[in-house]
Amino acid sequence: MGGFFGITSREDCMMDVFFGVDYHSHLGTRRGGLAAYDPEIGLQRKIHNIENAPFRTKFEHIFDEMTGTSAIGVISDTDPQPLLIRSHLGTYAICNVGIINNYEELIEKHLKQSYGHFDAMTGGRVNTTELLAALIDTQSSFAEGIKLAQDIIEGTQCILILCEDGSIIAARDKVGRLPVCIGKNGDGYAVSFESYAFQKLGYEDERELGPGEIVRITPDSIKQLRKPGTKKRVCSFLWSYYGYPTSTYEGVNVEVMRYRNGAIMAEHDKENLGELDIDYVGGVPDSGTPHAIGYANKSGKHFARAFIKYTPTWSRSFMPTRQSDRNKIAKMKQIPVYDLIKDKDLLFVDDSIVRGTQLRETVEFLYENGAKSVHMRSACPPIMFGCKYLNFSRSTSDMDLIARRVIMELEGEEGFDHIKEYADGSTERGKKLRETICEKLKFDSLDFQSLDGIVEAIGLDKCDLCTYCWDGEE
Repeated sequence: MGGFFGITSREDCMMDVFFGVDYHSHLGTRRGGLAAYDPEIGLQRKIHNIENAPFRTKFEHIFDEMTGTSAIGVISDTDPQPLLIRSHLGTYAICNVGIINNYEELIEKHLKQSYGHFDAMTGGRVNTTELLAALIDTQSSFAEGIKLAQDIIEGTQCILILCEDGSIIAARDKVGRLPVCIGKNGDGYAVSFESYAFQKLGYEDERELGPGEIVRITPDSIKQLRKPGTKKRVCSFLWSYYGYPTSTYEGVNVEVMRYRNGAIMAEHDKENLGELDIDYVGGVPDSGTPHAIGYANKSGKHFARAFIKYTPTWSRSFMPTRQSDRNKIAKMKQIPVYDLIKDKDLLFVDDSIVRGTQLRETVEFLYENGAKSVHMRSACPPIMFGCKYLNFSRSTSDMDLIARRVIMELEGEEGFDHIKEYADGSTERGKKLRETICEKLKFDSLDFQSLDGIVEAIGLDKCDLCTYCWDGEE
């Protein structure tokens, strides 16, 4: 995934940008980078690998190395950025959040048309941020270049550009799948993926950019370079999974949505299953926990943390390249509270069930520590399609998804013509999907939040939300 943060100010802003970028560390684990503009020095840039150490420790000496009244920074799960670019548009720093699916096609087309070149990385790969900059530079202005890039790129691109005069150009992706928020204080403006990042630094909410909107920001003003479009498809996973609990998108807070989502699932269970014989309700930490709190509050069952994640020294479980390594780290982080597991009937809520590999390890761990039964609820519908708009998942094929694999086992490829039925737990196919996953992952019962339920929990119109990974609708 990834996230960015920037400030244009009348005063030195490096301290605020340092903390603002650090507040996006939950969105990525590969690269961190900063670019700054100083009236005397000009543009500067630093990039560090953060795979084995967090952003803060890698950039703790940045105040001795860089100064600036304007700066941008990024946490990236893709290529190193921001990049410094010199073109007919001037010298500028650029960073982005998103994915380019037609990457190779765009590179080949650009090379044939321009007779130019790219700086190649190991294996001949081209940094996607450099490709983005090259597309922008084919036009006569930043606004026209960003519009062209967003029109021809298959995927999603939110963009920050730090210009050589210290102004910042910010662009939200074409249909607003991801947020771009602006805050204001007495010295200038901040722009951020996460609004709480600038709120903690003393900035007040100014506004969110609309889908496809482009603005130029100086310490004194916000100038609109392109009006927002009318089509909006905000990623629903912002609320159910990767958004930070304190985040608010489109006026809807993540933590509040998750409580509401859990309550809707509990109400559904009560209507369809009656009173479950459960000792404790818990969340699969961390993002499953607030969904579970909402479930427990609504159901009247006690909430308890039957196991705790030990995070002070263990890296994030999805960071290693090999799935077996990620499973091992995930298991090592789980520390049981034996008294809350032994001979207990437990119900857990997870934010989602994607491949099912780590969840199987979790259930085995609970039974090894004496659980009597383990019931599982997913806070979102069965994931049927790998996301093609964002890069928050490592899945390279739809068949990595456990729901897809089960459908293939049950009916073969013909089953994919009935995905809507499999997603619906009230149909025969939907019941069979849940029963089969239960057998594979050793659950005593399993259900998923419905599509209508998660839309209700978010509280926005369905037509304004991207639900592609659940229903395939673009």
